[in-house]
Amino acid sequence: MKMVKVIEVIASSDKGFTEATQNAIAEASKTVKNIKSIYIENMNANVENNQIVSYAVNAKISFEID
Repeated sequence: MKMVKVIEVIASSDKGFTEATQNAIAEASKTVKNIKSIYIENMNANVENNQIVSYAVNAKISFEID
């Protein structure tokens, strides 16, 4: 039986939600192996002078452990 662990991460980007999501995977993969899925729990954007200046995601990343 394989065990799966879930961690929660927050990642951001100045380009969009897709890149913020990819940044979450990229950072997690530096210390976590066998990543199997990512679930975006929340998305938000920061606004300055009526323009979006950054995008962020709260994500849950699941991975198999030995």
